[in-house]
Amino acid sequence: MKCNRLKTTFFIGMVSFLFTLNANAQSSERDQQDKKRPSIDELFTKMDENEDGKLSEKEVKGPLKKDFAKIDTDEDGFITKEELEKAPKPKGKRPAKEE
Repeated sequence: MKCNRLKTTFFIGMVSFLFTLNANAQSSERDQQDKKRPSIDELFTKMDENEDGKLSEKEVKGPLKKDFAKIDTDEDGFITKEELEKAPKPKGKRPAKEE
């Protein structure tokens, strides 16, 4: 009787451990995907609200908003894909996501 109870307890413990291990692995994969920087096309798809192929200062967020004047090299008030491709890449940690 004690032997069966011990086996059952061990089995439940192992199942719980494996479930926790799997959940942590999936969480790590999601974290890695979140840390990947979006491509220029992805940024334009997400931010170009009026779909004119360029980003105004009202449309951008995060580091782009902070560095808008530096990236807008022709000073026309818009960031084009070409200007964004030539812009220096941000260094260091990324800020928390804006909602």
